[in-house]
Parts: sequence; C-alpha cells; structure tokens
Amino acid sequence: MALTRWDPFTALARLDEELARLDEEFDEIISRTWGAASTRMSTGYVPAVDMYTDGPDVVIRLELPGVDVEDDVDVEVAEGRLTISGRRRDEFESREESGKVLVRELRYGSFRRDFALPEGVTADDIEATYDRGMLEVRVRNVTRTPAAKKIPIRTAREMKAIEAAGAEKKPEKDTEKKTARNGQQTS
Repeated sequence: MALTRWDPFTALARLDEELARLDEEFDEIISRTWGAASTRMSTGYVPAVDMYTDGPDVVIRLELPGVDVEDDVDVEVAEGRLTISGRRRDEFESREESGKVLVRELRYGSFRRDFALPEGVTADDIEATYDRGMLEVRVRNVTRTPAAKKIPIRTAREMKAIEAAGAEKKPEKDTEKKTARNGQQTS
C-alpha cells in the first residue's frame, strides 16, 4: 500500500472548483427558465443599517455608495412607519458590454427598509442628510425621559400603625359576616 500525503489546500481548491462549476450550472438553469434579466434582478440590494440613539433622537444610517439620492431614494412617513426605499443602478446595464464580466460581487436593484415609529412621531420630526455614501435619517424626540417622581418611604412605625388599624377592623368584618349568615345580631 502506497502512502500519499494529504494536502488540505489542494483538497479545498478542488472543492472550490467543483462549487464554482455547480454555481455556473445553477445560474444557467435559472437563466434558461426565467431569462437573464430576472437572474440579474434576483440578487437584490439591501443597504446595511446602523441605528443608535443620540440624546432624545434616534439616528438611522444607511450605507448607499454609488446611489443618486436625489433621483433614486425616497424617505416617507405613513401610518406610523418610516419607509426608506430606492434603487441602486447597475452602471453596466446601459453600456454595451464589450467583454465578459469576470467577477460580480456588487449588488444592484431596488431596496426598501421599513421602521416602526413611536406613537406621536410625525414627518415633521424627521430629517435626512446624505454625505459620502451614507444616508442619515434623524427621528427627533423619540426617547423622551419621563419626569422624575419621588417615591415616599414608609417607616417601620408607620407600617405597624397600618397593620394595627387593619387588625382592629378585622373583627368587625367577621361579626358582620356572621350576622348576615344567621340573620341575627350577636353582642
């Protein structure tokens, strides 16, 4: 029996080649079934979101590099929901392709992100800005801090007085119950 040395990197490279072949076959089946345009749209684009508080405000930041926010992004408030929707256009869609795409990892297409708003928040409480590929939507005065309320502290003496008052009333209630049951008063 001959010994062979196992190289995990060679095995991984073979597995990677096999997965790439299966991926191409799957893409070809999808393309034949629904057409190439549908395959391109199915990849979809979902912008990454960060959400955090800034004092009483909530800030939502969306990563939208390469998006024309003036033409392709809408920020709307309706029925207690904040909706940020738009489209990230594929810059190669409109060009005649003179060569084959070698790697395609960027995502394009329509997107929509919805956020529930607290009761009482209106469109007037929301502002949006865009800078260097980041859309920032600020929802003002969302986290309202309730007014401080002082809680009274009862002393042990007060608690004993309350218990004693309750004990004095208890026999009267027992007498009233017996009278109601027997129909007569006992003294």
